[in-house]
Amino acid sequence: MKRNFLLWAIVLLCPWTMWAQSDSVIRIGTQRTDLVLRVTPEGKLTQAYLGPRLLNAADCQQIPAGVGREVYFAYGSNDYFEPAIRVTHADGHPGMQLDYVSQKVVPQSDPNVQLTVVTLRDKVYPLEVKLFYETYDRENVIKMWTEIRHDEKKAVVLHEEASAMLYMSSPAYYLTEFTGSWGDESIMREQRLLPGKKVLDTRLGARAAMFCSPFFLLSVGDRARENDGQVLLGTLNWTGNFRFTFELDSRHVLRVIAGINPYASEYRLEPGQVFRTPEFVWTLSETGTGQASRDLQDWARNYQLKDGHGDRLTLLNNWESTGFNFDEEVLKTYIRKSADLGVDMFLLDDGWFANKYPRKNDKQGLGDWDPTHDKLPGGVQALVEEADRAGVKFGIWIEPEMVSMKSELYEKHPDWVIRFPDREPYFYRNQLVLDLCNPEVQDYVFGIVDKLLSENPKLAYFKWDCNSPITNPLSPYLKENQSHLYIDYVRGLYNVLDRIKAKYPNVPMMLCSGGSGRCDYGALQYFTEFWASDNTDPIRRIFIQWGFSHFFPAKSVGAHVTSMGKQSLKFRTDVALTGKLGFDIDVNKLTPEEIAFCRQAVGHFKRLSPVTLEGDQYRLVSPYEGQHAALMYVARDQNKAVLFTYDLFPNRYTEKVFPVRLQGLDPHKMYKVEEINQEAGVEVVPWEGDGEVFSGDYLMKVGLNLFTDRRENSRMIELTAQ
Repeated sequence: MKRNFLLWAIVLLCPWTMWAQSDSVIRIGTQRTDLVLRVTPEGKLTQAYLGPRLLNAADCQQIPAGVGREVYFAYGSNDYFEPAIRVTHADGHPGMQLDYVSQKVVPQSDPNVQLTVVTLRDKVYPLEVKLFYETYDRENVIKMWTEIRHDEKKAVVLHEEASAMLYMSSPAYYLTEFTGSWGDESIMREQRLLPGKKVLDTRLGARAAMFCSPFFLLSVGDRARENDGQVLLGTLNWTGNFRFTFELDSRHVLRVIAGINPYASEYRLEPGQVFRTPEFVWTLSETGTGQASRDLQDWARNYQLKDGHGDRLTLLNNWESTGFNFDEEVLKTYIRKSADLGVDMFLLDDGWFANKYPRKNDKQGLGDWDPTHDKLPGGVQALVEEADRAGVKFGIWIEPEMVSMKSELYEKHPDWVIRFPDREPYFYRNQLVLDLCNPEVQDYVFGIVDKLLSENPKLAYFKWDCNSPITNPLSPYLKENQSHLYIDYVRGLYNVLDRIKAKYPNVPMMLCSGGSGRCDYGALQYFTEFWASDNTDPIRRIFIQWGFSHFFPAKSVGAHVTSMGKQSLKFRTDVALTGKLGFDIDVNKLTPEEIAFCRQAVGHFKRLSPVTLEGDQYRLVSPYEGQHAALMYVARDQNKAVLFTYDLFPNRYTEKVFPVRLQGLDPHKMYKVEEINQEAGVEVVPWEGDGEVFSGDYLMKVGLNLFTDRRENSRMIELTAQ
């Protein structure tokens, strides 16, 4: 043992002078952002600068080391604030000090991407931390994560292991969190950070984002503004418990720490094993939140979102129409009517499976994924064939991670379920969570999808739901390592999704979790879209989708037209058209004129999807700032744009209504401006300029008088360069 420690000491101590001279400055950056790290003479790696890109590379050498800003400092070192990492060594000692060893740039096949790896080691124990910085030059996005390994004789316990730590220095900071609950997700709340700690976290496991979304907006110097000011958008690629810590010290330096929530998650790391943290993804804008959102959306389409540049399927879902009460003939009628509606696909929701305990309500049947014989005598195959005859695709709802106690699966495999063995279980939505830490359970969950697709090759889509957080948190599989549950569950889920993606790479899937209980880019590498909320009232959806628009492209946000809310069909449709359009409405109750309007809306969605789904998004008027909202999408060549405006609850007697000034257009081009998506029988409020041609400069500086004093009125405006 003494010899091993001596060898480590020689490796660590001898080259300090060389390291300080050759690698004292590490520049990590994009076209618009620089993150400069510097090694102190004592061998500590510090953050020296974070901000707009420096024009002269030589200026990086002038920046002094960041005193007290160690980039990944450990518990037990000479810093009295929140650490990035805390461990207990194999001999029981808790202290650690990480010193700089080396850095290297790893070549990537994509010239837009650069990966820098920085290695740190403890001076006393054979424990190593590697910091990874992956930069996306054009998109102005940086991804950070860490890997931890050791060669101690026994396991080391990881108590905390951050993905990233960043520092900022400013007189003021304003944090916007995106919180809420079921039916009221992603609601924006801004507050000024004061000395001390502010923590955003979740402890729910499977449905981690039910109350707190895994992303944040940090404005530096002043409150967040759309078109000016320094803002940082950050998110964690992790479908489980997360924690963001914002700690403001007495010198007004803010440290931001992002990673897995260490709550009930101490992890035993065996010798030679590598613990890889989730990726923390962030972008820094000097021109407000709008640019930061566009950068992150570009990165998502180019690199993270499944089929990021592919088309999206419009659909008709039966849930709001039928609930559990349907049979094969009812569904065939809806399949044919989905063709009348003009959508691409019919999506069958919950209630189609289980025989011993048929899924007639949410208290039974989960886990038994054979079609219910008396409901669907022809099975899923008959529905797929009916869709094929009708000229539409067929998709299906599954919730493969969950189980009902009243199910054949639970009777056969109670040992596959997360629950306390000696207590009465408590439920969320009458169900329990399968133990995805167990490889046998992973095989079973993969087999659900594999069997459906093998038997029905034309099955075109999955809605993957997850309605319960982890309750009764004990894994029969993990035995003595129960603190691994929250981490290994997510890893098990990713193992399943990796297998599905490898075997069926082109099958689109919606990520659903009782609304947006899962809305993270870790999961969205496997899913083409996510369900933003079960609340489809269009007024509330404007606020919900506004929050999500800060981080996600429109094509990833599922937005359906339903019967929820009393607004006109046009208003409900105009709200859904700003996301990935679908319908969850009883088509039997629609008039022929309403059917024709829906077909028209689907046509607009498909025709303009290169703009709305692939273009640049501009949030023009926030619903949080008054009784109106407006946002627009602009094609990359600036030849086409689509503008949406909404009147919520204006006060027609006292409110002064201002013109809507557009953004993102070419000031030198001329644009024809036309209102589209008008519903027969719904009075259109006239406005000056409809059908006329204006310069982009005029539209951005003077604007258009589009708002009205009417409640719940909407417009969809198409702009075409002449």
